[in-house]
Amino acid sequence: MSPSPEAPVPFTRRSLLAGVGGAVAATALSACAGASGTSQLTLYQSKPEAIPYFSRLAADFTESQGRFAVQHDIATNLSASFVRNSPPDLGCLNYNLEMGRFMERGALSDLSDLPEAGRIREDVAELAEWYPTFEGRTSVLPYSVTAASVIYNRRIFAEHGLEVPTTWEEFLAVCETLQGADVTPIYATFLDAWTVAQGLFDYTVGGLVDVRSFYASMHEIGEDVGPDSEVSFQRTMLEPVQRMVELVEYTNSDAGNRGYGDGNTAMAQGRAAMYFQGPWAFGEIAKAGTDVDLGTFPLPMTDDPADLKVRVNIDLSLWVPEAANEKEGARALAQFLMRPEVQNPYNEEFLAFGTTKDAPPVTDERIAEMQQYYDEGRFYMGASQFIPNSIPAQNYIQSIVGGADPEPVLARMDADWARLAFRE
Repeated sequence: MSPSPEAPVPFTRRSLLAGVGGAVAATALSACAGASGTSQLTLYQSKPEAIPYFSRLAADFTESQGRFAVQHDIATNLSASFVRNSPPDLGCLNYNLEMGRFMERGALSDLSDLPEAGRIREDVAELAEWYPTFEGRTSVLPYSVTAASVIYNRRIFAEHGLEVPTTWEEFLAVCETLQGADVTPIYATFLDAWTVAQGLFDYTVGGLVDVRSFYASMHEIGEDVGPDSEVSFQRTMLEPVQRMVELVEYTNSDAGNRGYGDGNTAMAQGRAAMYFQGPWAFGEIAKAGTDVDLGTFPLPMTDDPADLKVRVNIDLSLWVPEAANEKEGARALAQFLMRPEVQNPYNEEFLAFGTTKDAPPVTDERIAEMQQYYDEGRFYMGASQFIPNSIPAQNYIQSIVGGADPEPVLARMDADWARLAFRE
């Protein structure tokens, strides 16, 4: 993408270094210096594919100013570090239920006074509030958002005269047409439980249920959740799960023995028309070196195109613990990472959507079809992401696509939820 007044400055080492001094100076840096004249601060970032990227950013920040030396930590046990009162100074990682617990307990400091907090889109900042919060604080700055939907093979669709479906009935008709032409409509990887949860389950539930309201009610009901409560897994999620089971009929016959890697290979080789995965799969698919032409669209779950939404998550977020040793340096590093010439190129390279009000649109054709839904705030976070790990929800969902009766499985999830609420 060529530079323009609206486009971000291209990512270069020079552009990184040019503005760092201002970011540091803008924060009143008065930390105690070490023997070398610098204070050590720790950046915790462990997203595997982004480790080299952030190591470079950490080195550039360190090299550009004389106050702070950044250590890039990829191995700390995060929960243990908070318990020991020695957490990293700045965190940059996926925002999930675990991080929500740290925020709820006041373990993350308030970043609302940073100008960067005011640049975050309101609907994106609100995503962090889907988890329990600490009242009066902006504890998290969303750094990148990934959107997941149905990955489809454009050539296969064109060869069979198919349009991207926008309603449930249209989607079923597409599957019937493909199946009738001996083309696998949906490649599924049921061997890896997480792929079922983030794909079939999250997409079908998110297209029919208000995920945030559902879990707000579930937390309010707590140990009284059951078949007669206003909302419950067995009551609220039965219809979408039944539709999930209906879609299993259109998956590859060996789905139960296929894992994530198999799915990526199959899509690279054009062996199926659709795949329920996120943008992280594109990098793996591309490794095959084929010229497969892929795009994305939200799974339609109703007969009204206005209901179309995509599944999102805060792929990376920035936060500073209250117990951080070097808060001022961590805030300065956070401001540096939020600079448009740093943040925007990261999101472009890792197929993510920007979180700020002035973020440029995505340019990669594989995810460009989701831009309009993201711009309009037509998105939801995956329902599977709000279930505590102590409830083996992924395995329950995996059992359903494997043939288990949905109703007793969902009833079991309610019972697990109630027991967990009682203990708390």
